[in-house]
Amino acid sequence: MATDISRFLVLGGTGSIGYAFTQELLQHWQQVVLLVRNRQKAQKLFGPWPTLQLVEGDAQDVELLKKLGAAATHIFHGVNYPYGKWEGNMERVTQNVVEAAAINKATIFFPGNIYNFGLTRTITEETPQKPSTKKGAIRVKLEQLLRQAAAQGKCRVVTLRLPDFWGPNVLNEGIAPIFRGALKGKPMPWLYRNDIPHQLVYTPDAAHAFYELAKLPLQDAYTEYNYAGEVVASIKEWQAQIAQAAGTEAWYKVYPGWLFRLMGLFSTNMREISEMGYLWQNTILLNDDKLRRTLPHLKRTPMKQAIAETLAWHRGV
Repeated sequence: MATDISRFLVLGGTGSIGYAFTQELLQHWQQVVLLVRNRQKAQKLFGPWPTLQLVEGDAQDVELLKKLGAAATHIFHGVNYPYGKWEGNMERVTQNVVEAAAINKATIFFPGNIYNFGLTRTITEETPQKPSTKKGAIRVKLEQLLRQAAAQGKCRVVTLRLPDFWGPNVLNEGIAPIFRGALKGKPMPWLYRNDIPHQLVYTPDAAHAFYELAKLPLQDAYTEYNYAGEVVASIKEWQAQIAQAAGTEAWYKVYPGWLFRLMGLFSTNMREISEMGYLWQNTILLNDDKLRRTLPHLKRTPMKQAIAETLAWHRGV
């Protein structure tokens, strides 16, 4: 339970969801240790906070992680790597997180995604995991590792499964160019199809959900929830709202699937994107009835406000 004596170790705190969760914790004056590879970058992102301690290092350093984990009640596992570096790295760093959590039987918070399920139109917590890609299989393995560690009594685990991220400091090449394009009056890109419903989550909302879960007494060693975020009628319509808020004309650019297949002949990164193409060609929805029963007062940031906050963040960088 998140109380005055809770101590949070955050990994991946300069990334999309880790940044949002760290901000949420700091705004509630929680004690946070942030393990970062670049202290200067983190200082610029967060500024001075009396409850924030920055430690420079790498989550691949298991001894450092165990040292930090010994003082933690909660470990947020927000470590991510570029697609091409997932294999090996993601499993190794997750095992390190487990070893660190085991020192103090800490609770691991893990942001899950939908890769585990392949092309499954609606996903609940009971939906069988049937990955259709290499990265989906890696995600299944990570969750199995965490589930096994919880079953062995090494730690507790809360997995919150999320759709596509967007918000302040979300800098992946699927989302950031939309806001940059809107601010500059340039084309806002998307992949495959921009004319079908798509599920997204505003990262401060996901961070708040994590924090609310941290305040609950944990009943089970391993708990899993979905968080549905918001379904936009289409990416094109959503981009139009962003451009309007930015005060520019909406311009659209859609990259077709054949382009990634062609470029994949020469580029590993393009092959990785092509493998995941089904995510942009179809509407895949998380059902979060379980989370809503657990946190009935959980609210989303209104879309207009969330867009304004994200544009303001991009203007400031």
